[in-house]
Amino acid sequence: MPSVPPERLTVAITTRALFHMEDSHALFEQQGVQAYAEFQRKREDEVLPPGIAFPLVRKLLALNEGCPADHPRVEVILLSRNSSDTGLRIFNSIEHYGLGIVRAVFTSGGETYPYIRPFGAQLFLSANPASVRAALEHGVAAATILPSPAPEHTHPQLRIAFDGDAVIFGDESERVSQSAGLAAFHDHELARANEPLSGGPFKGFLAALHDLQQAFPIGEESPIRTALVTARSAPAHKRVILTLREWGVRLDEALFLGGRDKGPFLEAFGADIFFDDSTHNIESARRHVAAGHVPFGTVHEP
Repeated sequence: MPSVPPERLTVAITTRALFHMEDSHALFEQQGVQAYAEFQRKREDEVLPPGIAFPLVRKLLALNEGCPADHPRVEVILLSRNSSDTGLRIFNSIEHYGLGIVRAVFTSGGETYPYIRPFGAQLFLSANPASVRAALEHGVAAATILPSPAPEHTHPQLRIAFDGDAVIFGDESERVSQSAGLAAFHDHELARANEPLSGGPFKGFLAALHDLQQAFPIGEESPIRTALVTARSAPAHKRVILTLREWGVRLDEALFLGGRDKGPFLEAFGADIFFDDSTHNIESARRHVAAGHVPFGTVHEP
């Protein structure tokens, strides 16, 4: 069982999601671990540039303002395939930016996902698709973050957006859509409008985020804002709304887009990150905001 307080939101993240390390990663892939290790040691005192998830992490940790140091609202754990030796540059960079990350695991090339549960993390972000799939298979909300430099401008609030089916919710409705088409999907949802959807891989993370929101005012004064951004439209909206009501979870905004490209809407919302199971939606989103791919559900089955 997790040893952290249940009200604490804990996020595990890998180094390539937090910092932009693609030059050294390319060196590792082309010349191997020894060349990579020498590269990092020589640049030990050079600060790593922020990566795609850096603004998200900074905003998450800012939610600890006013909390006792030994009882934060949010904790971010670093999980790295670096060794502790090559990881020194990473910790130097964390210190430079003043990030309150104090716990880390360095596996020297080994898998990182087994350490997610002992830390009690509700979310895992990684640039490694295999690690993300393994985490999902072990019941942890996880997403693949495609590495890139951090965006220059973000909204002052922490803003997180979610797809619905196969992310917040299970994929049973999506299976109907994939196998029988859109008309059958709408008929299916109308017939089951009062039957709550099952929970998807991100239900627990959404619930933890909702619990965290309770420490702050509702509305624009809150430092956290959430959104559902879904391809669903009327009449398939009703089941979603009633499911969230049944769960007792609030989402600040709900966008029922009826198949429109999500990217421009996510930019308008100002998302720090968006989670979706569809590679098409991720490609649309990542042109505008940071996007995390969730390889879960029927479209990802062999």
